Amino acid sequence: MSEQSKDYKARAQELVSRMTLEEKALLLSGNGPWTTHKIERLGIPSIFMTDGPHGLRKALGQSVAESVPATCFPTASALASTWNTDLIRQVGAALARECQAHDVQILLGPGINMKRSPLGGRNFEYFSEDPVLAGQLAAAYIQGAQGEGVGTSLKHFAVNNQEFERMVSSSNLDERTLREIYLPAFEIAVTQAQPWSVMCAYNKVNGVYASENHLLLEDILRDEWGFQGFVVSDWGAVHDRAKGVMAGLNLEMPGSGDVNRKKIIAAVNAGQLPVSRLDDVVTSLLSVILKAAESRRTGARFDVEQHHALARQVAGEGIILLKNDDNILPLDAGRKKKLALIGAFAKDPRYQGAGSSQVNPTRISNAYDELLAIMGGSERFGYASGYDAEGVTTAQLIEEAREQARNADVAIIFAGLPDSHESEGFDRSSLDIPEGHHRLIDAVSQVQPNTVVVLMNGSAITMPWVGRVKAILEGWLTGQAGGGAIADILTGRVNPSAKLAETFPLRVEDTPTSTEFPGLNQQAHYGEGVFIGYRYYDKKNITPLFPFGFGLSYTTFAYSELTLSAASIKDTERLTVQLKVRNEGKVAGKEIVQLYVREDKPAVSRPDKELKAFTKVALEPGEEKTVSFTLNSRDFAYYNAALHRWSVNPGRFDILVGGSSRSLPLRKHVLVETAQVPVPVLTRHSTVKEFKNHPKGKAFYSRLASVIMGEAPGEQSTVKRSPQEEKARKKAEMSTLVFVNDMPAYKLIAFSQGKFTEQMLNDILAQVQ
Repeated sequence: MSEQSKDYKARAQELVSRMTLEEKALLLSGNGPWTTHKIERLGIPSIFMTDGPHGLRKALGQSVAESVPATCFPTASALASTWNTDLIRQVGAALARECQAHDVQILLGPGINMKRSPLGGRNFEYFSEDPVLAGQLAAAYIQGAQGEGVGTSLKHFAVNNQEFERMVSSSNLDERTLREIYLPAFEIAVTQAQPWSVMCAYNKVNGVYASENHLLLEDILRDEWGFQGFVVSDWGAVHDRAKGVMAGLNLEMPGSGDVNRKKIIAAVNAGQLPVSRLDDVVTSLLSVILKAAESRRTGARFDVEQHHALARQVAGEGIILLKNDDNILPLDAGRKKKLALIGAFAKDPRYQGAGSSQVNPTRISNAYDELLAIMGGSERFGYASGYDAEGVTTAQLIEEAREQARNADVAIIFAGLPDSHESEGFDRSSLDIPEGHHRLIDAVSQVQPNTVVVLMNGSAITMPWVGRVKAILEGWLTGQAGGGAIADILTGRVNPSAKLAETFPLRVEDTPTSTEFPGLNQQAHYGEGVFIGYRYYDKKNITPLFPFGFGLSYTTFAYSELTLSAASIKDTERLTVQLKVRNEGKVAGKEIVQLYVREDKPAVSRPDKELKAFTKVALEPGEEKTVSFTLNSRDFAYYNAALHRWSVNPGRFDILVGGSSRSLPLRKHVLVETAQVPVPVLTRHSTVKEFKNHPKGKAFYSRLASVIMGEAPGEQSTVKRSPQEEKARKKAEMSTLVFVNDMPAYKLIAFSQGKFTEQMLNDILAQVQ
């Protein structure tokens, strides 16, 4: 804890010591939808918090149109596609400057829940299917915002992966899956950036509401990770207020009048809620309130044009070139080719998601106007709307589009998902874009071989027409400056450098949760375990439409000279990985270098490989740079549920480096030695074979096995038998041994008919501990 944090905590503790029970309860409940309560008697100020992972949404009324104008940056799916922590840090700082200008102390974001299924309705608001990527980007965002004196609220903690029945559904998963997939992004963000607050989710986790989950809010978040801020409920996520306080939930939002305040007071008076616990929870909240109040910058302003330019830059780095046959892109602005711009999104773009994150933008650009501005000459451009606001087309609209395409050298179709197809509050029912968009692409590509598709969507989609078009740009929901960014990419003013932060499957049936998403009857069973996203497609050897980490450029990159700092390390040591990347093309570009780790002979079922590090490198034509990564014990570990801790299985690990999860040209291996090999505790429920594989238990294995077999396994029999009889005996022994090895030790007592007793088993167990 920093000295300044200690100071805020000491001041908060002093104020709490002077507060009445009623004042403490008051502070733990919001004053309406966005603010905390003042306590004027003690000089405790109110602070303002509001929505906005990708832009400030300070409401002046009930509708989005009544919120203050603010820069609408790209949504999280586009931000994550940049893989650029420095750029995300700039976005966080810009958002904070706008918060300061509008007197907002805490911005409710970023959202970093895993994209368990591509059908998740809120996927546009989350970064990735991979926790390392999501965690690193979130940490950068938080550092940028809080460096400008505005707090963030990391959300939604935890295992919040579907919109259906989100207020009542229980996310049911095993400990290892929780620790390896759904918590690490939060852990990285908390330990590296210390957000001022964490927002707990609506859902239950293994039957316990997140707002009342002591394991999550206290044991893990505070005790393990050292979180120093306060936990705020998602809006309306409180159930039992006293239980929430006991579990570590600080602030209830929005305010519920005196309903839940009375419950806190009653629980204290009944002795069910200790005053000391209440004081701790109030102190954590008050410490941040004091810090937030003193971080206000009176008279702050922000440069609207500068922020719009940043939004355009970020959007440009978030747009992915998925296909570019015959190098049809970039378009040559100097040549007088005629272009057909087809699809209503060309003039009326979908640039942000629907729900609580909607922003009232300071301005909006569209690709049609921006292309005209760059390429000039309106006579070079044809246009056809192609479909209506819901993506519905007609024969007339199709024919108008075909006519424009026939009379052009290149047709650029703008397609994707309307607002009604993905939003907070409901999950998608399909991976398809509207049928009208599919029909439009099919019809145009039949008459125009040079067809380019620009997509506007917040999450993965299927593309049955992928083989019939020359180029595809994944344009995402790229914010208010997305039109300009798309034009920059199409014309080559910006070289595409984004890569997928989520897998695009060929069909929904290929996804890891195809039979279990969304969870019904208020139960979401995470039966796929640790195998989500690319981890699943790799394990099942399924070829996706586009793999995790994939993205093209207008140049090419070559990887070489992978070196490791050691051929063998202890799990307490670090490993330095170095390689070279060279731009072999004629234009400057940026490459995202990805490092994955694979365990050669895992102790448990593990993914084929897992992302452990990444960086984005800018290279001029012909330039080569050395890239360096450092790996530590955690990068080789799995979560050992039997021991409730991270463990490294000694042995060989492969280091894989390249430009996507399915293109890793550089490979070397390192031997990892484990200082302390994880040893499970043997109990009466342990199987006989677990004794055989235990450093102390193996001494008793033969004794246990012989209880049923009569002889120790493999022991040479003294009875004279014919070769045929001996062969039959060994075959029977093998069959019996399989049966015995899988038997819990306590069952030997009954099978031995008194020859092996409870006391004998207890004596053995005492010696193997």
